[in-house]
Amino acid sequence: MKKKYRELQQRVIRHLGFIYPQHDSEQLAEQVIAAMGLDKHCAKPRPYKNLWNQKDIVAITYGDSFVRSGEKPLHTLHHFLSENLSDVINTVHILPFYPYSSDDGFSVINYKQVNEKFGDWPDIEAMAGEFKLMADLVVNHCSSRSQWFERFRQCLEPEKNYFITVDEHADVSKVVRPRTNPLLRPVETAEGLKHVWCTFSPDQVDLNFRDTGLLLEMISIIRYYMDRGVRLFRLDAIAFLWKELGTTCLNLPQTHEMVRLFRTLIEHNNPKAVIITETNIPNRENLAYFGNSNEAHVIYNFALPPLLLHALISGNVFYLNNWLMSMPPAMQGTAYLNFIASHDGIGLRPVEGILSDHEIDEITDTMQQFGGKISWRNLSQDEVRPYEVNISLFDALSGTVKGPDAWQFDRFICAHVIMLGLEGIPAFYIHSLLGTRNDLEKVKQSGNKRAINRHVWDCGELTEHLNNPDSHHFKVLLSLKRIIAIRTQQKAFHPNATQFTLHLGEGLFAFWRQSKKREQSIFCIHNITDTKRQLRLDSINLIETNDWMDLLSGRHFENLDDEVELQPYECLWVSNVSA
Repeated sequence: MKKKYRELQQRVIRHLGFIYPQHDSEQLAEQVIAAMGLDKHCAKPRPYKNLWNQKDIVAITYGDSFVRSGEKPLHTLHHFLSENLSDVINTVHILPFYPYSSDDGFSVINYKQVNEKFGDWPDIEAMAGEFKLMADLVVNHCSSRSQWFERFRQCLEPEKNYFITVDEHADVSKVVRPRTNPLLRPVETAEGLKHVWCTFSPDQVDLNFRDTGLLLEMISIIRYYMDRGVRLFRLDAIAFLWKELGTTCLNLPQTHEMVRLFRTLIEHNNPKAVIITETNIPNRENLAYFGNSNEAHVIYNFALPPLLLHALISGNVFYLNNWLMSMPPAMQGTAYLNFIASHDGIGLRPVEGILSDHEIDEITDTMQQFGGKISWRNLSQDEVRPYEVNISLFDALSGTVKGPDAWQFDRFICAHVIMLGLEGIPAFYIHSLLGTRNDLEKVKQSGNKRAINRHVWDCGELTEHLNNPDSHHFKVLLSLKRIIAIRTQQKAFHPNATQFTLHLGEGLFAFWRQSKKREQSIFCIHNITDTKRQLRLDSINLIETNDWMDLLSGRHFENLDDEVELQPYECLWVSNVSA
Protein backbone atom coordinates (compact mmCIF):
# COMPACT_ATOMS: atom_id res chain seq x y z
CA MET A 1 0.00 0.00 0.00
CA LYS A 2 1.43 3.35 -1.01
CA LYS A 3 2.46 5.80 1.68
CA LYS A 4 0.19 8.56 0.44
CA TYR A 5 -2.82 6.22 0.65
CA ARG A 6 -1.97 5.29 4.23
CA GLU A 7 -1.67 8.99 5.05
CA LEU A 8 -5.10 9.57 3.48
CA GLN A 9 -6.57 6.75 5.57
CA GLN A 10 -5.14 8.16 8.79
CA ARG A 11 -6.44 11.65 8.05
CA VAL A 12 -9.93 10.37 7.28
CA ILE A 13 -9.90 8.20 10.43
CA ARG A 14 -8.99 11.25 12.54
CA HIS A 15 -11.79 13.33 11.00
CA LEU A 16 -14.37 10.60 11.53
CA GLY A 17 -13.17 9.78 15.02
CA PHE A 18 -13.93 13.35 16.07
CA ILE A 19 -17.31 13.58 14.35
CA TYR A 20 -18.53 10.04 15.11
CA PRO A 21 -16.84 8.87 18.34
CA GLN A 22 -19.37 6.04 18.78
CA HIS A 23 -18.54 4.46 15.40
CA ASP A 24 -15.72 2.24 14.19
CA SER A 25 -13.64 4.95 12.53
CA GLU A 26 -11.45 2.58 10.56
CA GLN A 27 -14.35 0.73 9.02
CA LEU A 28 -16.22 3.93 8.29
CA ALA A 29 -13.08 5.46 6.75
CA GLU A 30 -12.88 2.59 4.25
CA GLN A 31 -16.52 3.20 3.28
CA VAL A 32 -15.96 6.95 2.93
CA ILE A 33 -12.83 6.55 0.81
CA ALA A 34 -14.60 4.03 -1.41
CA ALA A 35 -17.59 6.36 -1.83
CA MET A 36 -15.19 9.02 -3.09
CA GLY A 37 -13.60 6.55 -5.50
CA LEU A 38 -10.12 6.91 -4.03
CA ASP A 39 -7.54 4.13 -4.03
CA LYS A 40 -3.80 3.63 -3.65
CA HIS A 41 -3.27 5.68 -6.82
CA CYS A 42 -5.01 8.76 -5.41
CA ALA A 43 -3.41 12.17 -5.77
CA LYS A 44 -1.51 13.86 -2.96
CA PRO A 45 -2.28 17.57 -2.58
CA ARG A 46 0.46 20.03 -1.79
CA PRO A 47 -0.24 22.05 1.38
CA TYR A 48 -0.13 25.86 1.31
CA LYS A 49 -0.26 25.98 -2.50
CA ASN A 50 -2.11 28.90 -4.09
CA LEU A 51 -4.47 27.54 -6.73
CA TRP A 52 -5.21 30.98 -8.18
CA ASN A 53 -3.56 34.14 -9.47
CA GLN A 54 -4.46 37.65 -10.60
CA LYS A 55 -6.10 36.32 -13.76
CA ASP A 56 -8.84 34.52 -11.84
CA ILE A 57 -12.15 36.37 -12.12
CA VAL A 58 -15.48 34.74 -11.20
CA ALA A 59 -18.91 35.31 -12.71
CA ILE A 60 -21.90 34.24 -10.56
CA THR A 61 -25.14 33.43 -12.36
CA TYR A 62 -28.28 31.37 -12.31
CA GLY A 63 -28.60 28.70 -14.98
CA ASP A 64 -31.58 30.58 -16.44
CA SER A 65 -30.39 34.19 -16.15
CA PHE A 66 -30.67 34.40 -19.96
CA VAL A 67 -33.46 32.96 -22.09
CA ARG A 68 -33.95 32.60 -25.83
CA SER A 69 -36.97 31.04 -27.51
CA GLY A 70 -36.43 27.41 -28.52
CA GLU A 71 -33.19 27.02 -26.56
CA LYS A 72 -32.36 25.53 -23.16
CA PRO A 73 -31.14 28.28 -20.76
CA LEU A 74 -27.84 26.55 -19.93
CA HIS A 75 -26.96 26.56 -23.63
CA THR A 76 -28.00 30.22 -23.84
CA LEU A 77 -25.90 31.04 -20.78
CA HIS A 78 -22.84 29.30 -22.22
CA HIS A 79 -23.23 31.17 -25.50
CA PHE A 80 -23.60 34.53 -23.73
CA LEU A 81 -20.55 33.97 -21.53
CA SER A 82 -18.43 32.79 -24.46
CA GLU A 83 -19.44 35.70 -26.67
CA ASN A 84 -19.30 38.49 -24.09
CA LEU A 85 -17.12 37.56 -21.13
CA SER A 86 -14.65 34.78 -21.97
CA ASP A 87 -11.88 37.35 -22.50
CA VAL A 88 -12.12 38.60 -18.90
CA ILE A 89 -13.83 35.80 -16.90
CA ASN A 90 -12.25 32.37 -16.40
CA THR A 91 -14.45 30.93 -13.62
CA VAL A 92 -18.23 30.52 -13.57
CA HIS A 93 -20.37 29.79 -10.54
CA ILE A 94 -23.72 28.43 -11.71
CA LEU A 95 -26.12 28.69 -8.79
CA PRO A 96 -28.08 25.47 -8.06
CA PHE A 97 -29.00 23.93 -11.39
CA TYR A 98 -30.80 20.91 -9.90
CA PRO A 99 -34.56 20.25 -9.79
CA TYR A 100 -35.97 22.32 -6.92
CA SER A 101 -39.22 23.24 -5.21
CA SER A 102 -38.44 26.72 -3.81
CA ASP A 103 -35.75 29.33 -3.07
CA ASP A 104 -34.67 29.46 -6.72
CA GLY A 105 -32.69 26.24 -6.50
CA PHE A 106 -31.59 25.97 -2.87
CA SER A 107 -34.41 23.54 -2.05
CA VAL A 108 -32.99 20.57 -3.95
CA ILE A 109 -35.29 17.74 -5.07
CA ASN A 110 -32.61 15.56 -6.68
CA TYR A 111 -28.88 16.23 -6.30
CA LYS A 112 -27.84 14.06 -9.26
CA GLN A 113 -30.11 15.61 -11.87
CA VAL A 114 -29.97 18.86 -13.84
CA ASN A 115 -33.22 20.80 -13.87
CA GLU A 116 -34.73 19.72 -17.19
CA LYS A 117 -35.99 23.27 -17.75
CA PHE A 118 -32.34 24.41 -17.78
CA GLY A 119 -30.73 21.58 -19.78
CA ASP A 120 -28.81 18.43 -18.86
CA TRP A 121 -25.39 17.22 -17.72
CA PRO A 122 -23.75 17.62 -21.17
CA ASP A 123 -24.52 21.37 -20.89
CA ILE A 124 -22.76 21.48 -17.53
CA GLU A 125 -19.83 19.47 -18.84
CA ALA A 126 -19.51 21.79 -21.85
CA MET A 127 -19.33 24.78 -19.51
CA ALA A 128 -16.67 23.00 -17.43
CA GLY A 129 -14.69 22.47 -20.61
CA GLU A 130 -14.32 26.22 -21.20
CA PHE A 131 -14.39 27.70 -17.69
CA LYS A 132 -13.42 26.62 -14.20
CA LEU A 133 -16.80 25.55 -12.87
CA MET A 134 -18.15 26.18 -9.38
CA ALA A 135 -21.25 24.35 -8.17
CA ASP A 136 -23.24 24.49 -4.96
CA LEU A 137 -23.10 21.65 -2.50
CA VAL A 138 -26.36 22.26 -0.64
CA VAL A 139 -25.50 20.17 2.40
CA ASN A 140 -27.61 21.64 5.19
CA HIS A 141 -31.04 20.83 3.82
CA CYS A 142 -33.04 19.48 0.90
CA SER A 143 -36.56 19.84 -0.46
CA SER A 144 -39.62 18.51 1.34
CA ARG A 145 -40.67 17.28 -2.12
CA SER A 146 -37.55 15.16 -2.58
CA GLN A 147 -37.70 11.38 -2.78
CA TRP A 148 -35.54 11.34 0.35
CA PHE A 149 -38.19 13.17 2.32
CA GLU A 150 -41.06 11.16 0.87
CA ARG A 151 -39.35 7.96 1.99
CA PHE A 152 -38.78 9.61 5.38
CA ARG A 153 -42.54 10.13 5.64
CA GLN A 154 -43.02 6.46 4.87
CA CYS A 155 -40.37 5.58 7.48
CA LEU A 156 -38.34 3.59 4.97
CA GLU A 157 -34.65 2.79 5.30
CA PRO A 158 -32.22 4.43 4.92
CA GLU A 159 -33.98 7.79 4.42
CA LYS A 160 -35.97 7.60 7.66
CA ASN A 161 -32.71 8.61 9.37
CA TYR A 162 -31.74 11.36 6.90
CA PHE A 163 -33.65 14.15 8.69
CA ILE A 164 -33.54 15.71 12.16
CA THR A 165 -36.56 15.12 14.37
CA VAL A 166 -37.04 16.89 17.69
CA ASP A 167 -39.65 16.74 20.42
CA GLU A 168 -42.05 19.63 19.85
CA HIS A 169 -41.46 20.82 23.43
CA ALA A 170 -37.66 20.76 23.16
CA ASP A 171 -35.89 23.94 24.24
CA VAL A 172 -34.59 25.50 21.02
CA SER A 173 -34.39 29.03 22.40
CA LYS A 174 -30.60 29.29 21.88
CA VAL A 175 -30.71 28.33 18.21
CA VAL A 176 -29.44 31.09 15.93
CA ARG A 177 -31.02 31.29 12.49
CA PRO A 178 -31.67 33.86 9.77
CA ARG A 179 -35.43 33.50 9.46
CA THR A 180 -38.60 34.41 11.38
CA ASN A 181 -40.71 31.32 10.54
CA PRO A 182 -41.03 28.47 13.10
CA LEU A 183 -37.97 26.23 13.42
CA LEU A 184 -39.91 22.97 13.79
CA ARG A 185 -42.40 21.70 11.22
CA PRO A 186 -44.98 19.03 12.12
CA VAL A 187 -45.08 16.17 9.60
CA GLU A 188 -47.36 13.14 9.46
CA THR A 189 -45.36 9.94 8.95
CA ALA A 190 -46.11 6.22 8.89
CA GLU A 191 -45.03 6.18 12.54
CA GLY A 192 -47.15 9.16 13.56
CA LEU A 193 -46.59 12.90 13.91
CA LYS A 194 -42.97 14.03 13.93
CA HIS A 195 -41.38 17.50 14.11
CA VAL A 196 -38.57 18.10 11.65
CA TRP A 197 -35.91 20.81 11.84
CA CYS A 198 -36.16 23.59 9.23
CA THR A 199 -33.51 26.29 9.63
CA PHE A 200 -34.57 28.26 6.57
CA SER A 201 -38.12 27.42 5.48
CA PRO A 202 -40.76 24.70 5.90
CA ASP A 203 -39.84 23.44 2.43
CA GLN A 204 -36.13 23.17 3.29
CA VAL A 205 -35.76 20.31 5.76
CA ASP A 206 -32.41 20.01 7.52
CA LEU A 207 -30.34 16.91 6.89
CA ASN A 208 -29.13 14.71 9.74
CA PHE A 209 -25.37 14.23 9.42
CA ARG A 210 -25.32 12.13 12.57
CA ASP A 211 -26.41 9.37 10.21
CA THR A 212 -23.36 7.91 8.47
CA GLY A 213 -25.52 6.61 5.64
CA LEU A 214 -26.37 10.21 4.73
CA LEU A 215 -22.69 11.13 4.92
CA LEU A 216 -21.79 8.38 2.44
CA GLU A 217 -24.61 9.46 0.14
CA MET A 218 -23.40 13.09 0.16
CA ILE A 219 -19.83 12.00 -0.56
CA SER A 220 -21.03 10.00 -3.56
CA ILE A 221 -22.77 13.17 -4.79
CA ILE A 222 -19.52 15.14 -4.49
CA ARG A 223 -17.73 12.47 -6.53
CA TYR A 224 -20.52 12.57 -9.12
CA TYR A 225 -20.05 16.33 -9.56
CA MET A 226 -16.27 16.02 -9.85
CA ASP A 227 -16.65 13.35 -12.54
CA ARG A 228 -18.65 15.93 -14.53
CA GLY A 229 -16.04 18.65 -14.35
CA VAL A 230 -16.93 20.60 -11.21
CA ARG A 231 -13.71 21.98 -9.76
CA LEU A 232 -14.91 24.47 -7.13
CA PHE A 233 -17.43 23.59 -4.43
CA ARG A 234 -19.46 26.22 -2.65
CA LEU A 235 -20.59 24.73 0.67
CA ASP A 236 -23.96 26.42 1.07
CA ALA A 237 -25.10 27.40 4.58
CA ILE A 238 -22.38 25.15 5.98
CA ALA A 239 -22.24 26.94 9.36
CA PHE A 240 -25.62 25.42 10.34
CA LEU A 241 -24.72 21.80 9.48
CA TRP A 242 -24.43 20.15 12.92
CA LYS A 243 -27.08 20.50 15.61
CA GLU A 244 -26.82 20.07 19.38
CA LEU A 245 -29.80 21.03 21.55
CA GLY A 246 -28.84 23.58 24.17
CA THR A 247 -26.40 25.34 21.80
CA THR A 248 -26.70 27.96 19.06
CA CYS A 249 -26.34 25.12 16.51
CA LEU A 250 -24.05 27.44 14.60
CA ASN A 251 -20.34 26.86 13.85
CA LEU A 252 -20.17 23.79 16.08
CA PRO A 253 -16.85 21.86 16.24
CA GLN A 254 -18.34 18.95 14.28
CA THR A 255 -19.22 21.36 11.47
CA HIS A 256 -15.62 22.55 11.18
CA GLU A 257 -14.40 18.95 11.23
CA MET A 258 -16.86 18.04 8.47
CA VAL A 259 -15.39 20.82 6.31
CA ARG A 260 -11.93 19.33 6.95
CA LEU A 261 -13.20 15.90 5.93
CA PHE A 262 -14.76 17.21 2.71
CA ARG A 263 -11.53 19.03 1.88
CA THR A 264 -9.38 15.95 2.48
CA LEU A 265 -11.52 13.84 0.17
CA ILE A 266 -11.98 16.44 -2.56
CA GLU A 267 -8.35 17.47 -2.85
CA HIS A 268 -7.17 13.84 -2.92
CA ASN A 269 -9.50 13.33 -5.86
CA ASN A 270 -8.22 16.47 -7.61
CA PRO A 271 -5.39 18.56 -6.09
CA LYS A 272 -6.61 21.56 -8.11
CA ALA A 273 -10.11 21.44 -6.62
CA VAL A 274 -11.19 24.22 -4.26
CA ILE A 275 -13.64 24.39 -1.32
CA ILE A 276 -15.42 27.70 -0.66
CA THR A 277 -17.50 28.14 2.50
CA GLU A 278 -20.63 30.28 2.37
CA THR A 279 -21.05 31.56 5.93
CA ASN A 280 -23.08 34.76 6.16
CA ILE A 281 -22.23 35.35 9.82
CA PRO A 282 -20.24 37.89 11.87
CA ASN A 283 -16.76 38.53 10.48
CA ARG A 284 -14.71 36.83 13.20
CA GLU A 285 -16.77 33.63 12.95
CA ASN A 286 -16.44 33.70 9.16
CA LEU A 287 -12.64 33.89 9.35
CA ALA A 288 -12.59 30.72 11.48
CA TYR A 289 -13.49 28.67 8.40
CA PHE A 290 -9.93 28.99 7.13
CA GLY A 291 -8.99 26.77 10.06
CA ASN A 292 -5.24 26.26 10.08
CA SER A 293 -5.20 26.33 6.27
CA ASN A 294 -6.95 22.95 6.47
CA GLU A 295 -10.62 23.89 6.07
CA ALA A 296 -11.85 26.20 3.32
CA HIS A 297 -9.39 27.17 0.62
CA VAL A 298 -11.51 30.29 0.08
CA ILE A 299 -14.05 32.15 2.23
CA TYR A 300 -16.54 34.78 1.17
CA ASN A 301 -15.61 38.28 2.32
CA PHE A 302 -19.12 38.86 3.65
CA ALA A 303 -18.35 42.10 5.48
CA LEU A 304 -17.20 43.85 2.32
CA PRO A 305 -20.59 44.47 0.61
CA PRO A 306 -22.34 46.25 3.52
CA LEU A 307 -19.22 48.17 4.58
CA LEU A 308 -18.49 49.38 1.07
CA LEU A 309 -22.14 50.28 0.55
CA HIS A 310 -22.15 52.27 3.79
CA ALA A 311 -18.97 54.10 2.82
CA LEU A 312 -20.27 55.07 -0.62
CA ILE A 313 -23.68 56.31 0.54
CA SER A 314 -22.32 58.15 3.60
CA GLY A 315 -18.94 59.35 2.32
CA ASN A 316 -17.50 58.07 5.61
CA VAL A 317 -14.41 55.90 5.24
CA PHE A 318 -13.86 55.26 8.98
CA TYR A 319 -15.54 51.85 9.32
CA LEU A 320 -14.24 50.53 6.01
CA ASN A 321 -10.70 51.54 6.96
CA ASN A 322 -10.91 50.00 10.42
CA TRP A 323 -12.25 46.74 9.02
CA LEU A 324 -9.56 46.52 6.35
CA MET A 325 -6.83 47.09 8.94
CA SER A 326 -8.29 44.32 11.10
CA MET A 327 -8.40 41.71 8.35
CA PRO A 328 -5.52 39.22 8.61
CA PRO A 329 -3.69 38.40 5.39
CA ALA A 330 -4.87 35.07 4.03
CA MET A 331 -2.22 32.39 4.57
CA GLN A 332 -0.63 30.73 1.55
CA GLY A 333 -3.07 28.24 0.13
CA THR A 334 -6.09 30.29 1.24
CA ALA A 335 -7.80 33.37 -0.17
CA TYR A 336 -10.75 35.69 0.25
CA LEU A 337 -13.56 35.75 -2.30
CA ASN A 338 -14.45 39.40 -2.77
CA PHE A 339 -17.95 40.22 -3.94
CA ILE A 340 -20.23 43.23 -3.53
CA ALA A 341 -23.50 41.86 -4.96
CA SER A 342 -25.18 38.47 -4.88
CA HIS A 343 -28.34 36.56 -5.72
CA ASP A 344 -29.49 36.87 -2.11
CA GLY A 345 -28.84 40.41 -1.01
CA ILE A 346 -26.44 42.52 0.98
CA GLY A 347 -26.11 40.71 4.31
CA LEU A 348 -26.02 42.79 7.48
CA ARG A 349 -25.02 40.15 10.04
CA PRO A 350 -21.32 40.31 9.04
CA VAL A 351 -21.12 43.94 10.21
CA GLU A 352 -22.64 43.33 13.62
CA GLY A 353 -20.03 44.63 16.02
CA ILE A 354 -18.48 46.75 13.26
CA LEU A 355 -21.29 49.16 12.41
CA SER A 356 -23.57 50.55 15.11
CA ASP A 357 -27.32 50.03 15.01
CA HIS A 358 -27.59 53.64 13.82
CA GLU A 359 -25.31 53.02 10.82
CA ILE A 360 -27.18 49.83 9.94
CA ASP A 361 -30.48 51.68 10.14
CA GLU A 362 -28.96 54.37 7.91
CA ILE A 363 -28.26 51.71 5.28
CA THR A 364 -31.74 50.17 5.44
CA ASP A 365 -33.53 53.53 5.38
CA THR A 366 -31.52 54.70 2.35
CA MET A 367 -31.93 51.44 0.45
CA GLN A 368 -35.69 51.55 0.90
CA GLN A 369 -35.65 55.02 -0.66
CA PHE A 370 -34.00 53.44 -3.72
CA GLY A 371 -36.64 50.69 -4.05
CA GLY A 372 -34.93 48.06 -1.91
CA LYS A 373 -36.57 45.59 0.46
CA ILE A 374 -35.43 44.43 3.91
CA SER A 375 -35.41 40.82 5.11
CA TRP A 376 -35.57 40.24 8.86
CA ARG A 377 -34.44 37.70 11.43
CA ASN A 378 -35.62 36.94 14.96
CA LEU A 379 -33.52 38.00 17.93
CA SER A 380 -36.18 36.74 20.30
CA GLN A 381 -39.91 36.11 20.22
CA ASP A 382 -40.52 39.85 20.51
CA GLU A 383 -37.59 41.41 18.63
CA VAL A 384 -36.40 41.34 15.03
CA ARG A 385 -33.40 42.90 13.31
CA PRO A 386 -32.60 43.44 9.64
CA TYR A 387 -30.82 40.42 8.17
CA GLU A 388 -30.15 41.62 4.64
CA VAL A 389 -30.97 44.29 2.09
CA ASN A 390 -32.61 43.05 -1.10
CA ILE A 391 -31.78 45.39 -3.99
CA SER A 392 -29.83 45.44 -7.25
CA LEU A 393 -26.40 46.97 -6.74
CA PHE A 394 -26.90 49.47 -9.56
CA ASP A 395 -29.98 50.88 -7.82
CA ALA A 396 -28.35 50.61 -4.37
CA LEU A 397 -25.73 53.11 -5.57
CA SER A 398 -28.15 55.53 -7.23
CA GLY A 399 -27.46 58.13 -4.55
CA THR A 400 -26.35 58.78 -0.99
CA VAL A 401 -28.06 59.25 2.35
CA LYS A 402 -29.07 62.65 0.91
CA GLY A 403 -31.06 60.96 -1.84
CA PRO A 404 -30.62 60.15 -5.57
CA ASP A 405 -28.05 62.17 -7.49
CA ALA A 406 -26.16 62.37 -10.80
CA TRP A 407 -23.25 60.14 -9.74
CA GLN A 408 -24.88 56.69 -9.93
CA PHE A 409 -22.69 55.32 -12.75
CA ASP A 410 -19.44 56.71 -11.32
CA ARG A 411 -20.26 55.44 -7.82
CA PHE A 412 -21.11 52.00 -9.23
CA ILE A 413 -17.83 51.75 -11.15
CA CYS A 414 -15.89 53.02 -8.11
CA ALA A 415 -17.34 50.19 -6.02
CA HIS A 416 -16.06 47.60 -8.48
CA VAL A 417 -12.63 49.22 -8.83
CA ILE A 418 -12.29 48.89 -5.04
CA MET A 419 -13.34 45.23 -5.15
CA LEU A 420 -10.92 44.46 -7.96
CA GLY A 421 -7.99 46.00 -6.09
CA LEU A 422 -8.44 44.30 -2.74
CA GLU A 423 -6.58 41.20 -1.58
CA GLY A 424 -8.56 38.20 -2.76
CA ILE A 425 -10.33 36.74 -5.79
CA PRO A 426 -12.96 39.04 -7.36
CA ALA A 427 -16.44 37.65 -8.06
CA PHE A 428 -19.04 39.51 -10.14
CA TYR A 429 -22.73 38.77 -9.89
CA ILE A 430 -23.91 38.66 -13.50
CA HIS A 431 -26.46 41.44 -12.95
CA SER A 432 -23.73 43.78 -11.74
CA LEU A 433 -21.74 43.20 -14.93
CA LEU A 434 -24.87 44.26 -16.82
CA GLY A 435 -26.08 47.05 -14.55
CA THR A 436 -29.44 45.30 -14.10
CA ARG A 437 -32.00 47.30 -12.11
CA ASN A 438 -34.53 46.28 -9.46
CA ASP A 439 -37.04 43.74 -10.76
CA LEU A 440 -40.01 44.86 -8.70
CA GLU A 441 -42.45 43.01 -10.95
CA LYS A 442 -40.75 39.71 -10.15
CA VAL A 443 -41.00 40.49 -6.42
CA LYS A 444 -44.71 41.14 -6.85
CA GLN A 445 -45.31 37.95 -8.81
CA SER A 446 -43.20 35.68 -6.59
CA GLY A 447 -43.77 37.24 -3.19
CA ASN A 448 -40.03 36.80 -2.64
CA LYS A 449 -38.01 39.89 -1.74
CA ARG A 450 -34.81 38.33 -3.07
CA ALA A 451 -36.36 38.14 -6.55
CA ILE A 452 -35.60 41.86 -6.86
CA ASN A 453 -32.05 41.00 -7.97
CA ARG A 454 -32.81 37.79 -9.87
CA HIS A 455 -33.97 39.24 -13.17
CA VAL A 456 -34.21 36.91 -16.17
CA TRP A 457 -32.98 38.60 -19.34
CA ASP A 458 -34.52 37.94 -22.73
CA CYS A 459 -31.45 37.68 -24.95
CA GLY A 460 -32.99 39.72 -27.73
CA GLU A 461 -33.80 42.61 -25.40
CA LEU A 462 -30.40 42.44 -23.71
CA THR A 463 -28.58 42.38 -27.05
CA GLU A 464 -30.35 45.60 -28.04
CA HIS A 465 -29.14 47.26 -24.84
CA LEU A 466 -25.58 46.00 -25.26
CA ASN A 467 -25.46 47.27 -28.84
CA ASN A 468 -26.71 50.73 -27.87
CA PRO A 469 -23.88 53.10 -26.78
CA ASP A 470 -26.42 55.28 -24.98
CA SER A 471 -27.61 52.41 -22.77
CA HIS A 472 -26.22 52.27 -19.24
CA HIS A 473 -26.01 48.47 -19.66
CA PHE A 474 -23.60 48.99 -22.58
CA LYS A 475 -21.56 51.51 -20.59
CA VAL A 476 -21.36 49.34 -17.46
CA LEU A 477 -20.20 46.20 -19.29
CA LEU A 478 -17.70 48.10 -21.45
CA SER A 479 -16.20 49.93 -18.45
CA LEU A 480 -15.96 46.88 -16.21
CA LYS A 481 -14.40 44.73 -18.92
CA ARG A 482 -11.75 47.39 -19.55
CA ILE A 483 -10.88 47.60 -15.85
CA ILE A 484 -10.85 43.82 -15.40
CA ALA A 485 -8.51 43.46 -18.39
CA ILE A 486 -6.08 45.91 -16.76
CA ARG A 487 -6.34 44.21 -13.39
CA THR A 488 -5.54 40.71 -14.63
CA GLN A 489 -2.16 41.86 -15.98
CA GLN A 490 -0.86 43.18 -12.63
CA LYS A 491 1.24 40.88 -10.42
CA ALA A 492 0.55 43.17 -7.47
CA PHE A 493 -3.11 42.12 -7.71
CA HIS A 494 -2.38 38.44 -7.06
CA PRO A 495 -5.00 37.35 -4.49
CA ASN A 496 -2.22 36.79 -1.93
CA ALA A 497 -0.07 39.84 -2.71
CA THR A 498 0.82 42.16 0.17
CA GLN A 499 -1.78 44.71 1.24
CA PHE A 500 -1.60 47.67 3.62
CA THR A 501 -4.27 50.23 4.44
CA LEU A 502 -3.37 53.87 3.74
CA HIS A 503 -4.69 56.94 5.53
CA LEU A 504 -4.92 59.81 3.08
CA GLY A 505 -7.58 61.96 4.67
CA GLU A 506 -11.32 62.31 4.83
CA GLY A 507 -13.24 60.87 1.90
CA LEU A 508 -10.32 58.90 0.42
CA PHE A 509 -10.23 55.12 0.76
CA ALA A 510 -6.78 53.80 -0.12
CA PHE A 511 -4.57 50.75 0.19
CA TRP A 512 -1.25 49.55 -1.18
CA ARG A 513 -0.59 46.27 -2.96
CA GLN A 514 2.83 44.78 -3.68
CA SER A 515 3.70 41.69 -5.72
CA LYS A 516 5.38 38.71 -4.08
CA LYS A 517 8.77 39.45 -5.63
CA ARG A 518 8.33 43.17 -4.92
CA GLU A 519 8.79 44.18 -8.54
CA GLN A 520 5.43 45.98 -8.62
CA SER A 521 3.60 48.30 -6.25
CA ILE A 522 0.11 49.69 -6.83
CA PHE A 523 -1.39 52.47 -4.74
CA CYS A 524 -5.17 52.09 -4.97
CA ILE A 525 -6.84 55.43 -4.21
CA HIS A 526 -10.57 56.09 -4.36
CA ASN A 527 -12.64 59.21 -3.77
CA ILE A 528 -15.76 57.76 -2.14
CA THR A 529 -17.59 61.09 -1.92
CA ASP A 530 -19.74 63.26 -4.19
CA THR A 531 -17.28 66.17 -3.98
CA LYS A 532 -13.78 66.77 -5.38
CA ARG A 533 -10.81 65.75 -3.22
CA GLN A 534 -7.18 66.84 -3.32
CA LEU A 535 -4.28 64.40 -3.03
CA ARG A 536 -0.62 65.30 -2.63
CA LEU A 537 1.46 62.65 -4.37
CA ASP A 538 4.20 62.96 -1.78
CA SER A 539 1.69 61.77 0.84
CA ILE A 540 1.87 58.20 -0.54
CA ASN A 541 5.70 57.99 -0.43
CA LEU A 542 6.34 57.25 -4.10
CA ILE A 543 9.97 56.40 -4.83
CA GLU A 544 11.33 59.20 -6.98
CA THR A 545 13.60 56.95 -9.05
CA ASN A 546 10.62 54.98 -10.39
CA ASP A 547 8.31 55.96 -13.23
CA TRP A 548 4.78 56.18 -11.81
CA MET A 549 1.55 56.08 -13.77
CA ASP A 550 -2.17 55.61 -13.23
CA LEU A 551 -3.05 52.28 -14.79
CA LEU A 552 -6.70 53.29 -15.20
CA SER A 553 -6.17 56.50 -17.16
CA GLY A 554 -2.64 56.03 -18.51
CA ARG A 555 -1.56 59.31 -16.94
CA HIS A 556 2.12 59.58 -15.94
CA PHE A 557 3.23 61.43 -12.79
CA GLU A 558 6.57 63.14 -13.41
CA ASN A 559 6.57 65.63 -10.55
CA LEU A 560 5.89 63.84 -7.28
CA ASP A 561 5.40 67.15 -5.48
CA ASP A 562 2.24 67.78 -7.51
CA GLU A 563 -1.25 67.81 -6.11
CA VAL A 564 -3.85 65.69 -7.92
CA GLU A 565 -7.54 66.54 -7.96
CA LEU A 566 -9.89 63.54 -7.82
CA GLN A 567 -13.38 64.01 -9.19
CA PRO A 568 -16.32 62.48 -7.27
CA TYR A 569 -15.84 58.70 -7.16
CA GLU A 570 -12.70 58.85 -9.27
CA CYS A 571 -10.16 56.07 -8.73
CA LEU A 572 -6.41 55.79 -9.28
CA TRP A 573 -4.20 52.72 -9.59
CA VAL A 574 -0.78 54.36 -9.25
CA SER A 575 1.85 51.82 -10.29
CA ASN A 576 5.57 51.68 -11.00
CA VAL A 577 4.99 49.06 -13.72
CA SER A 578 2.82 49.82 -16.75
CA ALA A 579 0.05 47.46 -17.85
